[in-house]
Amino acid sequence: MLGRAGVGKTTLSRQLGEMLQVPVICLDTIWQPHWTDTHVPEFRRQITEAHAGEAWISDGNFAAATFDLRLPQATLVLWLDESRFTCFLRAVRRVFCKGEPHRISGLGSVFKFIWKFDAVNRPRIEQHLRKHGPGVPVRYLRGAREVERLLAEVREARGRATA
Repeated sequence: MLGRAGVGKTTLSRQLGEMLQVPVICLDTIWQPHWTDTHVPEFRRQITEAHAGEAWISDGNFAAATFDLRLPQATLVLWLDESRFTCFLRAVRRVFCKGEPHRISGLGSVFKFIWKFDAVNRPRIEQHLRKHGPGVPVRYLRGAREVERLLAEVREARGRATA
């Protein structure tokens, strides 16, 4: 699951994980706020361990550090797209949610990430997608309607599978 901060990656990942009964691996939870580039080897070790299972949903970008580990095992990449405004609002809202690791003190860097995402991060992510997952299909979900359509498709497929 890819996309800018506040786009809904974690929310959709959790919904799909519950529906499909597979573990959700949230990269933001693994990467610790106090870590620096020197911690990338530990991050990669934990990513490798977390993705060792047969089926999973991986939530987060971290393209340069993890795509070579995750994409060879992936069967589909979901890329969520929402407006910057929506992402800004969600980023603010989530700092007030109980149990949420994001803090008000980090909003400035999150806003900067959201604002620069299309110019800076999207091209990097796309480059790593082509390099490490050239055969992995990418489904772009632009807005709530397309997310709901995906969830309906999964519900319907699950219903057929259990019938």
